Amino acid sequence: MILGAYGLLLKNHTRFVLFGLITAFASSFGQTYFIGIFGHAIQQDFAMSHTQWGGIYMAGTLLSALLLPITGKLIDQVTLQRYTFFVVLCLAFACWFITQVHSLAWLVVGVFLLRQSGQGLMSHVAYTSMGRYFDQQRGKATAMAAMGFAAGEAVLPLIAVMAIAAVGWRWSYAGVALIVLVLILPTSLWLLRGHHGRHQDYEQKLKQSEEVSLSQQAFPTQIVENPTSVKSWRRRDVLKDYRFYLILPGVSATSVVSTALFFHHLNLADEKGWSHTFMTGNYLLYSFIVTVMAVIAGQLIDRFSALALMPFTLLPIAAALLMINLVDSYWVIWPYMVLLGIGSGLSQTAQAALWPECYGVRYLGSIKSLFWTVVVFASALGPVWLGYLVDLGYSFQQSVLTMVVYLLLSTGLMIIGLRGFRLA
Repeated sequence: MILGAYGLLLKNHTRFVLFGLITAFASSFGQTYFIGIFGHAIQQDFAMSHTQWGGIYMAGTLLSALLLPITGKLIDQVTLQRYTFFVVLCLAFACWFITQVHSLAWLVVGVFLLRQSGQGLMSHVAYTSMGRYFDQQRGKATAMAAMGFAAGEAVLPLIAVMAIAAVGWRWSYAGVALIVLVLILPTSLWLLRGHHGRHQDYEQKLKQSEEVSLSQQAFPTQIVENPTSVKSWRRRDVLKDYRFYLILPGVSATSVVSTALFFHHLNLADEKGWSHTFMTGNYLLYSFIVTVMAVIAGQLIDRFSALALMPFTLLPIAAALLMINLVDSYWVIWPYMVLLGIGSGLSQTAQAALWPECYGVRYLGSIKSLFWTVVVFASALGPVWLGYLVDLGYSFQQSVLTMVVYLLLSTGLMIIGLRGFRLA
């Protein structure tokens, strides 16, 4: 039944759904799990310590977060085709640029460009387009985009390891730049053929919904068929909404925790006495679980709503961290990856569908760029959080307990904030 629903979605919207999946996959080239594979080689090339590399990575990421509210908002003001063309071109340039740097200052710029174009804007394109142009099937559409992220996590780190061993990190990223320019750019634009008609239908439906909403406000006793459930909020209004700040720690928690974990996974392996190959080899299990849970979450969202699903998304991640703290045996990696994948698959899909449910779709790009700013900022803090505690003398498995506390507190605040939307 679930697969049949996804099959129908693909049949009716093949190109556009694949567009979301492809852009999500391409965002991998600026994500932590991909850049982190290059970290050791970059450190050796520049003769950097772990602290220096972590500081440079954080600086580039924070710069990206500061710019995202401006660059992300543009998706509301230009056509999706033009915006995608610009973003993919920037990603290709970023991948080439970092191969040309030979000083630490320019390395910060290189990291900034990768984080801005890859993690920030490519993810923004994937999730905003799926959230904006789908209504009844929004959950399944965002789940398809989540599969793109999972596919990148599954295959690209291993390919990167082999490429670096064969030709070095600079030529490897130069190859990525060529792939983005020659394959991703034309493919994404081809998949958007015919999108102008979809956008016109979206504008017409949105205009009708807004007219119905105004009619309901003017005549509250009038019965109107198919009324709009959510008005479209502007970003400045969202910033004044107390509920936004209650749910913010929860919706950004997955980025904080997962980025920190993947950044320090090899340190965890050393602490547990596991080989690096054993640790990274289990990323495939994690990605498989993320994909399965994204499929299930998409169906649940379309049936019950992202508002109903979101409060449960952080608990599996907290359970995964508890297992890492309590068990040293090698077998714990499998339930750890499964629980982490369950939480990530649920949260990534629910988050993407949550914002249009809460704040409407007309200014979705502006609102989601605000959210992505927080996500990118959080992803910069996560590795520093765990690294600082380890430097203080705590073990990695002790340090993750602080994140368990954060996840539980965020869940409580999120329940309160989401309850405010359901009662509105």
